[in-house]
Amino acid sequence: MSIPFPHPAPPTAPVRTPRGWLARHAVSATDQRSALLLLAPMLAVLIAVAVFPILYSLWTSLFDIRLTRMHVTFVGLGNYAAIFQDPDFWAAVGRTAVFTITSVVAIMLIATPAALLLNREFRGRRLLSTALLIPWAIPYVVDGLMWKWIYDSGYGALNGVLLQLGLIHRYTVWLGDTHRTLALIVNAFVWKEVPLATILLLVTLKSIPADLYAAARVDGATLLRRFVHVTLPALRPGFMLVTIYEAMTAVRHFDLFFILTEGGPADASHVLAWHVYVETFRKLSFGSGAALAYVLALATFAMAYGVIRLLGRRL
Repeated sequence: MSIPFPHPAPPTAPVRTPRGWLARHAVSATDQRSALLLLAPMLAVLIAVAVFPILYSLWTSLFDIRLTRMHVTFVGLGNYAAIFQDPDFWAAVGRTAVFTITSVVAIMLIATPAALLLNREFRGRRLLSTALLIPWAIPYVVDGLMWKWIYDSGYGALNGVLLQLGLIHRYTVWLGDTHRTLALIVNAFVWKEVPLATILLLVTLKSIPADLYAAARVDGATLLRRFVHVTLPALRPGFMLVTIYEAMTAVRHFDLFFILTEGGPADASHVLAWHVYVETFRKLSFGSGAALAYVLALATFAMAYGVIRLLGRRL
C-alpha cells in the first residue's frame, strides 16, 4: 500500500511593494480626508487669526476711513502716495534707522564677548548663564516701567548713583532732553535683547569643531589669530541670525516708546511704530494707519532680505 505524499504548493509570485513614485503617493483617499479633517481646526484658527486680518487690513488701506467723520471713500493707492509725501514720515524713518543701527551694533558688541566668556569653563559659569536670562525673561512692559523709574528725575536710581559719584551736581530730567532720549531708549532695548543674542552666539560657538583650534595651535597661531581665522568665520551664521532678528525687532518696536516717552519730547522718539499708532488710534485714520503698517512690514522684510543676501554670500 503506497502512502500518498502531499504535493508541494505551487510557487506564488513574490509580493511587490511599490517603489519610487508609487511609494511616495501610495496614500489612500481615506487617509487624505482623515488628515484634512484633523488639520481643519488648526487651519480655521490660522485663517481667522492671521490670514483674514492681513487681507482685511490690506483692503482697509485702500480706503479713506476716518472715525471723526462718517464717510468712507475709496482712494486706491492714495494713502500710500500721501505717506511718501509726508515729511513726518521721513523724519520717523530717520529716527527708526538711527535706533535700529545703534541698537544692533551695541547688541553685537556686548553679546559677542559675553558669548566668548560663557564658552569657557570656569567656576560659576552655569549660575552666570542662568542670571543672564533674567532680562530676556522680563516682559517689555515691565522692562519699560523699570527703566522709567530708573530715569525718573525725582527719585530715579540713575540720578542717585551719578550724584553720589560726583558726576552730576543736580538731578537731571533724562527723558526730557531731546538729545538723550533716543539713546536712553536704546539702552533699555539693548539691556533686554543682549541675553538672547548671547545665547544664539554661544550655540554657534559650541558647534565649532575642537579640531580646528587644535590644528591652529599646531601651526603656531596665537590667540588673536585663532579668533580672527577660526572663531569669527565660524560665527558668521550666528551673526546673521542675530542681526536679522534684532534689526526686525528694533524696526517694529513700540512698547518702550509708548511707556517711556510716548514719542516725545518734541517728537525726539517719534519712530515708525509710534507713527502708525498715532495715525491709527489718535487721529482715528484707519485707512492711512493700515497703509503705514504695510509700509513698515514691507520695509522690515526688505531689510531682512538684504541682510540675508549680503551676509549669506560669505557663509
